[in-house]
Amino acid sequence: MQARKDSRSANRLIHSGEYYPMYKAVFQLFLFCLIVTAAFSAAQAQSLVLDLPLRSQYAEVTQRIGVTTITIKYSRPLVNERKIWGGLVPYGKVWRTGANTNTTISFSDPVIIQGKPLERGTYGLHTIPNDGEWTIIFSKNSTSWGSFTYDQAEDALRVNVKPKPADVHNALTFEFDDLQPNRATVALKWEKIEVPFTVAVDVREAVRASLRKQFRTLSRYTWISWNDAANYLLAEKIDLNDALAYAEKSIENEDRFENEITKSKVLTALNRQSEAAAVQKKALDLGTPLQVHQFARELLAAKRSDEAFAIFRENAKKHPDKWFVHEGLARMYSAQGRFDDAKKEIRAALAIAPVNQKSDLNESLKELESGRDINQ
Repeated sequence: MQARKDSRSANRLIHSGEYYPMYKAVFQLFLFCLIVTAAFSAAQAQSLVLDLPLRSQYAEVTQRIGVTTITIKYSRPLVNERKIWGGLVPYGKVWRTGANTNTTISFSDPVIIQGKPLERGTYGLHTIPNDGEWTIIFSKNSTSWGSFTYDQAEDALRVNVKPKPADVHNALTFEFDDLQPNRATVALKWEKIEVPFTVAVDVREAVRASLRKQFRTLSRYTWISWNDAANYLLAEKIDLNDALAYAEKSIENEDRFENEITKSKVLTALNRQSEAAAVQKKALDLGTPLQVHQFARELLAAKRSDEAFAIFRENAKKHPDKWFVHEGLARMYSAQGRFDDAKKEIRAALAIAPVNQKSDLNESLKELESGRDINQ
């Protein structure tokens, strides 16, 4: 009841003329803004409600560093014979670093920008251009239109960088340059300048965090995932106790040549040699003749010749009908400098090898006939 009374009172006041001039002025201002917006949209052949072509076309660029994904989404204005720096883009003022909505940059993991840490997330990418130095701004607000409502209080990080001359780019461009295993340079290129900043990642920590997440999914129920994780840590020479635990978890899922070999390698890296030898023997008992042959070749390449020779001989003793065991013996004899014996084994392999292997075997025979070691 009270609300209806208030409404009627308001209407009487408006129609009485007391508030009419103010009401009319507000309405006229709203109508003017609406007309201007419509006219601007028509002039730009764009729409606030329809999907129509934009003068500054949308683009995305993505780079993966380790397991970390970096994505920049932006609109690409053109030079179109305009004065850009100190003209279309004023010096000393916050710029949206593109056109239309916020230019954004996303990081799937924590990163280091120009030596300063930044948490994972999506940020509005603003800049303050100047002739000799630029400020790169990572704003927690990534959903605004341009930089019109930019608020410095929402900054997550600011870094200063030096622009440098570049080849002409008519369209604003973001590129990832100078790629390294743990970092890359993000380069903004437009008109005749380039503005670079580095993004670095703690790849090992990112992988650790990623593995913890992945092992809470269905991947935890396969032997391959745990074995792959163990081999990654082994190759990186980090967290070897975790690598051993992963190898053992893989074996729990399914006991195989592959994960037993991985476990033996981790034990070797941990200087637990007697345990490593016992696990390696178990692995060889589980392996196929070809897996055993390939492992012996790995040992030979790693300069563990005596172990490799013993495995080549044992494999040939058990499986004399396999062409590759003769190739293995040939490699053993070649490493020992016994080229005549090596040639005999290559010829034995050629006699029973499949057609697609004969070319490589013939090349090995030529090497031996020239007095060269086929293991080089």
